[in-house]
Amino acid sequence: MREKPKIAIYWLGACGGCDTSFIDLGEELLALVGKVDIVLWPVALDFKIDSIKRLGDGELAVAIISGCVRNCEHRSMAELLRAKAKLVLACGACACIGGLPGLANFRSRDDILNWVYRDAPTVTFPQSAIPQQSVRSGDDEPGIPRFYDRVYALNQVIEVDYYLPGCPPPLDLLAAGLTALLEGKPPPRGSTLAPHKSLCDSCPRNESKPARLEIRSIRAAHEVEVDPADCFLAHGVLCLGPATRDGCGGSCLETNSPCRGCFGGPEGVADPGARFISGLAAMLDMADEQELQKLTAAIGDIAGYSWRFTQAVSILGKRRLPEKGEE
Repeated sequence: MREKPKIAIYWLGACGGCDTSFIDLGEELLALVGKVDIVLWPVALDFKIDSIKRLGDGELAVAIISGCVRNCEHRSMAELLRAKAKLVLACGACACIGGLPGLANFRSRDDILNWVYRDAPTVTFPQSAIPQQSVRSGDDEPGIPRFYDRVYALNQVIEVDYYLPGCPPPLDLLAAGLTALLEGKPPPRGSTLAPHKSLCDSCPRNESKPARLEIRSIRAAHEVEVDPADCFLAHGVLCLGPATRDGCGGSCLETNSPCRGCFGGPEGVADPGARFISGLAAMLDMADEQELQKLTAAIGDIAGYSWRFTQAVSILGKRRLPEKGEE
């Protein structure tokens, strides 16, 4: 009897939404389970790290990894799965492009620790203690993972073969991507398993967009009721659709919310945040310098908005994790 291909599903620094997508596959997940041997999936199955370490290099057909890398435990597991897998799939926005956790890169490691353990209004620790990497207790020295200075996308730590973006990835792309990888019919390595065009290209609101957008006021989504058929940008509501890859199914748009950019940039766009700001600058219609300053000030946190999901891989902070010993 032919041995089933072994796969591993693992989550690093993430919320668990990508694992929920696997559960939401329903009957398709049951069909998948019948075709493969899942040797690692902490959310659903008991496992021991040693059993993964005992596998031969490349013995896993696919390692599906979600989440960013924020500490040394994340890095260790990513490197272990890379060694044991023929293919690594970065699953979800956090693994592919850093995701929402990447916004922490706008703050230093010390700022974050001080806020969480000392300065936040809800902190009531009498001594305002910040956890240390190791604490000696008798003969034992229990430790916690080293908290890195920044958040890293998966490909800044290990080599990644395929990318499946989304927060979380939509079920149709997830099912199609897994089928392609497991049946030996994948696209070229390095491919993103999603459409190449921008979300704007398929957005039904595109029909209402003026030939030339001229933005004279900036408003938050909750400040104005936009007709479900109208382009958000035409109403001065920032929408990242022009600089975001298609494939999400427009779930935010269907709830009358602007695109947040969780799919990253379309094919050929290295930095979607920079692309969006460039496009936005061309839309702002203000001849007077003071009025233009007021308009841009109304945007508020432009960096946090434009790089909401992509800060870790953007021109603002793209870098690789230092080699061990250089951290």
